[in-house]
Amino acid sequence: MNATEQIIAKQIEWAKNKGLQLIGSAGDRGRKVYTTRISENLLQPLNVKSREELESGDGGELKGNAGQPAKIQALHSSSALGINMFDYWREASDFSLLFSACGLSRSGSQLSGEIKFEQKFKIDDRFKYAPNLDAVFYPSNLKKSKIFAIECKFTEPYSSRRHGGLDQKYFTNDSVWGNLLATKNLAQEISPEDSRFSYLHAAQLIKHILGLNRQFGHSRYRLLYLWYDALGESGFKHRQEVEIFTDIIRSDGVLFHATTYQELIVCLAQYREQHKKYVSYLTERYL
Repeated sequence: MNATEQIIAKQIEWAKNKGLQLIGSAGDRGRKVYTTRISENLLQPLNVKSREELESGDGGELKGNAGQPAKIQALHSSSALGINMFDYWREASDFSLLFSACGLSRSGSQLSGEIKFEQKFKIDDRFKYAPNLDAVFYPSNLKKSKIFAIECKFTEPYSSRRHGGLDQKYFTNDSVWGNLLATKNLAQEISPEDSRFSYLHAAQLIKHILGLNRQFGHSRYRLLYLWYDALGESGFKHRQEVEIFTDIIRSDGVLFHATTYQELIVCLAQYREQHKKYVSYLTERYL
């Protein structure tokens, strides 16, 4: 059983344990890995602001009709996983527990601000589209804390679909590569096709770095790659690629971090008594 099948099988068993009816990608047709309603795939009702942000994103996560469920209804939806992890904190007054568990801030330090989903930061005004970041934390005081940007992955690294490299258009504006010599060298190596990374979508992460650099300035943000780990060779090789990418990007002074959902959930589980429903849901479903 490959990594994707391992993950989906676990999610199907979770759904069965909850007594959920599952449907296919076209209702009666297709593999039954979709919940009948969006709410059944989420820890809690979607925050109104979060819903608006998902609707404005380019992924069409909430778009469905009578004969076809929305993408976010898939048990293996990375969007649903990200929402289940972060939407719970949307109205929190202190984010220090969450982001210290992510490795982005010091433990015990008061941290206020706002989490938003599907955020877009332009790389170049000539480009029609800007990449969508899954979640971004905007601190109340930018002098005391940096922006935290998070790219979330579930089954995507283990997909049989090959990810693309970096388009040549990203090299037509030298100004976007300021302070990013090693990153640019890597980008050129994986342009236009990426034959170096089989599991990590390095081009996507580089685009996020370019957008964040332009929006906030070099080293004025922290970028977290948050992925779901898998057993076997593919999981091992993906982790290796993450480590290689991290070393290259950090050599440019980019504050890049990487951790797994499993590691994050285990850290958060220490606070079960304060967040019982949240921790119980995450551990039962994703560990």
